[in-house]
Amino acid sequence: MTDPLKPWDGEQVRKWLERRFEAARLDQAAADRRGYEARDDYDKAAAEEWVCRVLKNADCTDEQAAFAKRVKELVSQDDYPATSTYDDARFERHIRSYLRKLAKMTKANEGFEKVLRHQ
Repeated sequence: MTDPLKPWDGEQVRKWLERRFEAARLDQAAADRRGYEARDDYDKAAAEEWVCRVLKNADCTDEQAAFAKRVKELVSQDDYPATSTYDDARFERHIRSYLRKLAKMTKANEGFEKVLRHQ
């Protein structure tokens, strides 16, 4: 069982975002090599990379409330500018999905210790 009073660790969150950023880049390359049938996987990895790139160096990672607020702002954003995705609507849907996952992790303050490539 997790400790409900576990303190927020901004450094751990930044490390997790950096690792997920690198994993997403590798996933994009793998999907690109697989070709046409892997377009959804490519867009999903591109969405994860976009989210991690936006948040990994942000000052808001130092405080849980500020990080949660920034994630919420990104979810409510209308447009997510990116290039070289296959389907913009699918890409934006994956971004919102990944941001919701991140919001749940932030609220519960758990999951950031899992830094392996495949989760």
